Amino acid sequence: MLDVDFTRAQFPAFAEPSLRDLAFFENAGGSYTCGAVIDRLTRFYHQRKMQPYGPYAPAEAGGAEMDEARSRMAALLGVETEELSFGPSTSANTFVLANAFRRFLKPGEAIIVTDQDHEANSGPWRRLAEEGIEVREWRMDPETGHLDPAALADLLDEKVRLVCFPHCSNVVGEINSVAEICTMIHAAGAYACVDGVSYAPHGFPDVGALGADIYLFSAYKTYGPHQGLMVIRRALGEALPNQGHFFNAGTLYKRFTPAGPDHAQVAACAGMADYIDAQAAHHGTDARGVADMMRAQEVALTAPLLDYLSGRNSVRLLGPSDAERRAPTVALEHARPAAELNEALAARGIMAGGGDFYAVRALQAQSVDPEKGVLRLSFTHYTSEAEIAKLIAALDEVL
Repeated sequence: MLDVDFTRAQFPAFAEPSLRDLAFFENAGGSYTCGAVIDRLTRFYHQRKMQPYGPYAPAEAGGAEMDEARSRMAALLGVETEELSFGPSTSANTFVLANAFRRFLKPGEAIIVTDQDHEANSGPWRRLAEEGIEVREWRMDPETGHLDPAALADLLDEKVRLVCFPHCSNVVGEINSVAEICTMIHAAGAYACVDGVSYAPHGFPDVGALGADIYLFSAYKTYGPHQGLMVIRRALGEALPNQGHFFNAGTLYKRFTPAGPDHAQVAACAGMADYIDAQAAHHGTDARGVADMMRAQEVALTAPLLDYLSGRNSVRLLGPSDAERRAPTVALEHARPAAELNEALAARGIMAGGGDFYAVRALQAQSVDPEKGVLRLSFTHYTSEAEIAKLIAALDEVL
């Protein structure tokens, strides 16, 4: 069992007096930052804030910390160190990737996108249609939000070169069967690009085991700084055209970062690995065991909320009602605009979200008006049972 008291002690926000009476349920928009990341970021700005890799001690230390972040996070993700790139955000990383595929693909070839995605893993790919690339849409079930792999099979043929889909949607919440889907994609001779932004906060995945050729997520949603992390497996990364400076083309992790890296934030990302290591040491397990404990804790927290919502006829739950099948990102449609519900919850000490969350296509596909939006209640393993009880009590008043 996850030691929740130990876990919360790793996050300074839980000791912050100004946050004491507020329960945080908009983690899908950005998590609290763990102390190890804050400590590393502070140290870098205090002691290393200069061009890294120079022949003097502070610059050498700064460069070493940046290298440490890449190697340790790559190890957590089960990939080679050079297969992990850092960028300013997942949206920016995807934009750069789409530009690389713009030159890599030929007119008449096809890519597949979904209507379940956040716009960051949809819009840049859809714009390839301007270059003569055929864009096919893998559509989810409009009632359940489910992405059926059988429907993908109907879209795959020899023309398809790339399939872009989410590990889980930021409004549907269902965890897609990534390994199964990647196997299907590879069997058809195509590459798999997985948006992990809404999944990675619930346990860093073993990307190597999943089989994704590209895997993207955002560190500010995984207890870290505002950086986008992008895995591109070596074979694909070396085949795609270089998007960085010409003299960096021989370094895999520099090929898709045309802007200079944010030295301090890259270095601070090692704090995310520190956090997982601290959990592993405290619980007597390894990183995979930590991910399993985090997941079990979240399932236990999600179940009572879903049970409560099942008895409320005034709301429509997007995605599955089974806690085992979903991430703890719970989106609700109601007759009242989501912003109104969100304001009412805020007055009761609940920090949630109301809107479209850049998932306009996903909402429209489920007949939800994006202007009215959905109330989103998102949490993670550091949420407490008491906070879930406070949320349910507040919902009971507001709904």
